[in-house]
Amino acid sequence: MADEISTMMSSCQGKTVLLRLRNSTTIQGSLIDFDIHMNLTLNNAEDITDEKHLSLGKILLRGDNILAISLPTDKS
Repeated sequence: MADEISTMMSSCQGKTVLLRLRNSTTIQGSLIDFDIHMNLTLNNAEDITDEKHLSLGKILLRGDNILAISLPTDKS
């Protein structure tokens, strides 16, 4: 199972992902890297929780703060 998740996440590097955090914040950004603890590095991150989007730039998110990750779908 862990290998499956790692493979899916690897295929999404450089693509935009959508994250829901434990504090009900929604973050969108380009996935740069991740580790076995699901710590994520995002580039061009934005807080899109409210109508007014807040630019965050390059960020590191600790994995235990992430509730859900929405990965882009392959359109092949």
